[in-house]
Amino acid sequence: MIQLETSSFWLSAFMVALIVLPVLAFASLLRENLKGRHRLIWVLIIVFLPFFGPILYFLIIKEYKKVNLIKRKLRHYRQRP
Repeated sequence: MIQLETSSFWLSAFMVALIVLPVLAFASLLRENLKGRHRLIWVLIIVFLPFFGPILYFLIIKEYKKVNLIKRKLRHYRQRP
């Protein structure tokens, strides 16, 4: 009896994640400043890999933001007289 309830809980949690993760990824994707081609690729990844696609998106976009921030800071310091 307890095993059935536990498996039901995990199944429900997985189903909620399948709905919530792509919605959050799409919302984040709309706010990002990506070129059209890159945005289309991410949309396809999120749609066709509904659980792993958003996780992959959040992991990669975090690194992308870090790299862009460093590039902007370097450009700013190089432009100083």
